[in-house]
Amino acid sequence: MTDSPAETEEPVASGRNSDTDPYLWLEDVEGERALDWVRERNAETRAELADGDGFGALVAELREVLDAPDRIPYTRRRGPYLYNFWQSAGHTRGVWRRTTLEQYRTDAPDWDVLLDLDALAAAEGEDWTWAGAQVLRPDFRHALVSLARGGGDAVVVREYDLVDRAFVADGFRLPEAKTDIGWIDRDHVFVGTDHGPGSMTASGYPRTVRRWRRGTPLDQAEPVYEGEASDLAVSAWHDPTEGFERDFLVRHRDFWHRDTHLLTEDGELRRIDVPDDAESSVHREWLLVTPKAPWLGQPAGTLLAFRFDDFLAGKREPDVLFTPDERTALAGHAWTRNHLVVESLQDVASRMHVLTPDPATGHWERGELADVPPLTSAALTDTDPDTGDEYFLSLTGHLQPPALHRGEIGQPGERIKQTPERFDATGLTARQYFARSADGTRVPYTVVGADDHPGPTLLYGYGGFEVSLTPSYDTVRGRAWLARGGTYVVAGIRGGGEYGPRWHRSALKADRHRAYEDFEAVARDLVTRGIATPDRLGITGASNGGLLMGAMLVRSPELFGAIVAHVPLLDMLRFHRLLAGASWIAEYGDPDDPADRPHLAELSPYHRLAAGRPYPPVLLTTSTRDDRVHPGHARKAAARLRELGHRVLLHETLAGGHAGATDHEQTAYNSALEHTFLWRTLTR
Repeated sequence: MTDSPAETEEPVASGRNSDTDPYLWLEDVEGERALDWVRERNAETRAELADGDGFGALVAELREVLDAPDRIPYTRRRGPYLYNFWQSAGHTRGVWRRTTLEQYRTDAPDWDVLLDLDALAAAEGEDWTWAGAQVLRPDFRHALVSLARGGGDAVVVREYDLVDRAFVADGFRLPEAKTDIGWIDRDHVFVGTDHGPGSMTASGYPRTVRRWRRGTPLDQAEPVYEGEASDLAVSAWHDPTEGFERDFLVRHRDFWHRDTHLLTEDGELRRIDVPDDAESSVHREWLLVTPKAPWLGQPAGTLLAFRFDDFLAGKREPDVLFTPDERTALAGHAWTRNHLVVESLQDVASRMHVLTPDPATGHWERGELADVPPLTSAALTDTDPDTGDEYFLSLTGHLQPPALHRGEIGQPGERIKQTPERFDATGLTARQYFARSADGTRVPYTVVGADDHPGPTLLYGYGGFEVSLTPSYDTVRGRAWLARGGTYVVAGIRGGGEYGPRWHRSALKADRHRAYEDFEAVARDLVTRGIATPDRLGITGASNGGLLMGAMLVRSPELFGAIVAHVPLLDMLRFHRLLAGASWIAEYGDPDDPADRPHLAELSPYHRLAAGRPYPPVLLTTSTRDDRVHPGHARKAAARLRELGHRVLLHETLAGGHAGATDHEQTAYNSALEHTFLWRTLTR
């Protein structure tokens, strides 16, 4: 299988210089030549994977669990109602709806449908997908609804009246763009959007913030702040908490560094003097800060509390609410009206605690929110930070269907929803192991499956952006892989957040190779333990995890029998010029910086593909409507592998955005392609 280089491009003799790339024409997202080529690749993939016996039945089986009416409808409280967005067989695009707590407790709640996206898309002839809604507090009548065409990141914004059940004719309305918008009050919003040349950053996000008044043209909105073209983005928001009304503005200088300001009533910016790489938030009188490097005598990854006004006045004596150790890291926190719930990870398993400030002593009281079993994930799905101490807590594990608990801090909780088992887990277990990476680092991974013999094994990883991979009940993977006798493995490699900031920072930029060494160490450990053999070990990852898959392809192809990369980054010498790519320079490095280019050239899978290497079969997937990671990454890598004569399949959805799918039918089809490819390849 070969592809001819573009007639207008200079062929590459050795290496793959980004300025002489013969497949640049495949970066023309909707160019007819490129799309014709994509259609040919899709047809090949369909013929090889989707036209055989059993594929349609697998799609139907996966669609069944995705559409299951007894899934948990996770909600968000807004005033007296619990809101939910729901997709099903009858509403493939979905409905935005709400109900009361009393109804929600029942097995079949009476849902009040606010907006039907299927009906809206049909009426307007648009490929609408849901991108969220911001409801104005405290009356919860008006909403800013975001709609995306084909699942992209760019959205159309329209004001919606929840009483009249209609878009407001003369309300706030914005055309398609990567917009940031939020309520100030009934007649004002903060907005950052595409106003024309110079209004967006090099990363494609808003460079300006304006205060826009109802009934006035957007171009006459009051300027609040303008960042630099090199910034990631700027944004502003209003905190309407009664008695603590405040406006904030953030200049995101890159993915990991930001300047946060209090926007005073006279329009002045007062910087909140926390480290620019720290995470910070304000709730009523409290400022919470999580530094990513040692600060004020505290280690990276701690959770520190200050009284906000005292901090602005220069006081720097924090209350230390959480301190990490070698095995434990902060995973998140959320406020109720009077309490702070803190989630931590200990060897990738969740712990949940409640912290309560004592007004009399100034100390924080500590207690457990829930007893979380080993290898289980606990996550707050909603809290009430304004009026009460309600919380909703989800518990799940690799073989443990999700259960949703509701409670009020200090009172007994209740299990309010329970997902039934979706696949046969008889004889399956979840077991945690640790591999030793090249530099001796201990790397956690979890094996899910039977433990009697090596068989088809699928290893998943991500390793970037401080994202933690925690136990979860994957119904699709369960049916398509585990129930068929496969083993599934999740690796918590460096670059992620499994052990806090140190785990992430140890694989940044020129140190990225450590994430890849970790993944290779897990693969080798699986073989050593007799869980897998290289010819029956498949790997999969998406986005940054797709880059990980590309790295494994060119670094250590002998370790694997099949590779699947979804919406991947693969050209690491041009990623910063493609769509949102410039926003990831802080994670990977800058290809235009002589200090970074050598390690990016060494890292870039696209440029390291070569003839004569024993690459395993590869499946690449992407989406034409992915306006985050450019589909050119997958397209060009597929073309290069074909040129070299290697077995590669490409599947590109015309819609779907970065998720690759906008409805359950497309999700089921994509998943069936992946698992059919893996099963056939690894069981030959």
